[in-house]
Amino acid sequence: MLKRLLPVVFAAMFSAPTLAATAAAKTPAKAEDKSTSIKEAMEAKLGTKIASVIKSPYLGLYEIYADGQLLYADEKLTVIIAGTLIDGQTMKNYSAERLQKLTAIRFSDLPLDLAVKQVRGDGKRILATFEDPNCGYCKKLAKDMVKLDNVTLYTFLYPILSPDSLEKSNQIWCSSDKAKAWNEWMQDGKTLTGKGDCDTTAVKKSIDLGRKLAITGTPTLFFADGERVQGVIPLAQIEKKLDQISP
Repeated sequence: MLKRLLPVVFAAMFSAPTLAATAAAKTPAKAEDKSTSIKEAMEAKLGTKIASVIKSPYLGLYEIYADGQLLYADEKLTVIIAGTLIDGQTMKNYSAERLQKLTAIRFSDLPLDLAVKQVRGDGKRILATFEDPNCGYCKKLAKDMVKLDNVTLYTFLYPILSPDSLEKSNQIWCSSDKAKAWNEWMQDGKTLTGKGDCDTTAVKKSIDLGRKLAITGTPTLFFADGERVQGVIPLAQIEKKLDQISP
């Protein structure tokens, strides 16, 4: 979405008249009103739905969230920033922390019957992932997670990299032992031999679900508390998070 927004943002910055003057003319008295006027102006300027606008703790900038991405602007929209905010004192990535909260989901809303399920040990710790069978980072994650125990893994097949990804996903889903087929391919590189000629509606629904959740890359992980993490993270970090939220 950011790639789509940037050209629009830059074009709008140099167009006349802009909506910045309109936003300034309203001069709302309350912060909530300012957020509303900024939201309306940005939606008109960018031609996309803005999910939320709040005032950030930095430089009087407002945080604008849309389609899984963050923009920042002053209340008059004289400047729009597409980038990351780093706290100068703590050096923490403020934008990344905000995105973790904003992109979180209700884990209970995930249709887990669409996923390849693996239970190890007592299975008390829970983790869901969206992965493409041709994703190199997913294969690295799969090899790392061999060491995870006492966990239930739900793997949503999310073939977005190539037509061959869809073919492989269908083969895995149609296997008599889905988890075995997935692991042998992702961990060992063993050629898939199954046919993808069964009912693969679950794979299609997983693709639709991933798009609905604005998942743009694999792997994407969801912990039981709803937190989303995109990309490969160290196994120790996964273990720590699972332990923190396990019942």
